[in-house]
Amino acid sequence: MSTAEKSQVLTLNNMIAYQEGAVVSRQITKTEAGNVTLFAFDQEQGLSEHTAPFDALVHILDGEAQVIISGRAFDLKAGDAIIMPADEPHALKATQKFKMLLTMIRA
Repeated sequence: MSTAEKSQVLTLNNMIAYQEGAVVSRQITKTEAGNVTLFAFDQEQGLSEHTAPFDALVHILDGEAQVIISGRAFDLKAGDAIIMPADEPHALKATQKFKMLLTMIRA
């Protein structure tokens, strides 16, 4: 899927829809320096524990999620954000369906 059109207002919550029993993603922008991706998680869906070589900012747009970083759980709701540090194991789980914006900066 192509990235979002530049120089236009983006209504992020409307750019991605929930899908029953699934995690859906849509790339908003991507460059060599980083990328921004929207995600929609159905309830009880998630991303299993993994690491990334760069810091990543998770911003919850709708619903609620649990973000686990190096074994420590954080409960986030719409409007909350957290930075997942580079090289630390992290995972996400939808405590109810939620949408998030993930921003990863590589530089």
